[in-house]
Amino acid sequence: MRFKRPDDGRLLWLDIRGKVRCDEAGKVHSVRGVTLDITERMKAEEDLREAHRRKDEFLAMLAHELRNPLAPISSAAQLLRHARLDETRMRDITDIIIRQVGHITGLVDDLIDVSRVTRGLISTEKNPQDMQGIVNDAVEQVRPTIEARRHGLAVSVPPQRLRILGDQKRVVQVITNLLNNAAKYTPQGGQIALVMTREGAHVKLEVRDNGIGIAPDLLPHVFDLFTQGARSADRGQGGLGVGLAVVKSLAELHGGQVLAASDGPGLGSIFTLILPLLDGDDAHAQRDEQRPAGTPARALRIMVVDDNPDAALMLSMLLEASGYEVMTENSSQAALARARARLPDVCLLDIGLPDMDGYQLAQQIRLVPGMACATLIAITGYGQAQDRRKTQEAGFHHHLVKPVDPAELAALLLSVADDAAAA
Repeated sequence: MRFKRPDDGRLLWLDIRGKVRCDEAGKVHSVRGVTLDITERMKAEEDLREAHRRKDEFLAMLAHELRNPLAPISSAAQLLRHARLDETRMRDITDIIIRQVGHITGLVDDLIDVSRVTRGLISTEKNPQDMQGIVNDAVEQVRPTIEARRHGLAVSVPPQRLRILGDQKRVVQVITNLLNNAAKYTPQGGQIALVMTREGAHVKLEVRDNGIGIAPDLLPHVFDLFTQGARSADRGQGGLGVGLAVVKSLAELHGGQVLAASDGPGLGSIFTLILPLLDGDDAHAQRDEQRPAGTPARALRIMVVDDNPDAALMLSMLLEASGYEVMTENSSQAALARARARLPDVCLLDIGLPDMDGYQLAQQIRLVPGMACATLIAITGYGQAQDRRKTQEAGFHHHLVKPVDPAELAALLLSVADDAAAA
């Protein structure tokens, strides 16, 4: 039974058990009983039921979210197989496939991130970062979603340069998740504002919307795993309910915090990200200001090694389009021979090579005269903390997860070029 304590009004669950003893004539002789406070047990059972319900909702949502992008990809593949298409139609179909594969990749990344969050294994590679560039990257990523829902997006950043020490990809992920969250829970044609300001030794970034708002009972739990607001049928890109939990974890990993506020249902929301600023400046920032964006300070010779010829070719073409000198190999032995002959500055190595895996190849490349200082970048489908430790132990400088993010790779190579120019 439930019992309300008269002193503080707290509700308790009580398990009351008794035994009546009678004499031979059937008359009640005595009554004995015991009362147990089972409030904690009942609360634990309630939490388990809630967790089970949220798990079922999450699995159903995961299936829904994966089926959504698979449908246009399947239709595009059928068109490519059976129809004769002109260049414009081919470009449209290619764009659809790229967008939908990107969506699936994002879902997989969310699942991996939530696994790391629950086990405390999220890793970051922190370097000086320009917050205005990070904001621009995040806005670029979410713009298709914003435009598809016909939202207005106002972005305000201060004129002075604000720099943090952080992982560029992870901070972009935080801001992207906040913007996507605003787009998702704002009815079509809504207004979203991203405002960045400096407050003392911190940078504050607010994402405001005039969307459906947050109920008072949900507000304390918005950063919990698998927590979502009410969904309507038109929010097909609704996500998995893990984005804000990852946002909170990543903000804290960068020494910051993220806050949520809302005046209630129908009154919009404000999410605030606060990160510590980087003291001073560095030589990289000065060199960045002296040359056009995206231009390497020094030409790099890059070797791409992947036993999948199509993957190696496409990555090589992407690098060549950025102005790098690129050589491509599909086996470890051929890569070793090419390294001895050409001494590449950077080696992008697939880990799952058949004759000699990427770890062994990296160690062999290090033994080649003139290759001790080359930058080795692992390209792999595995991104857990133990995988990153293995690549580091094998001599790799960086670890990129397939499919490689072109923006992340471009920023990494520019940094390598800067270091080479400085040396």
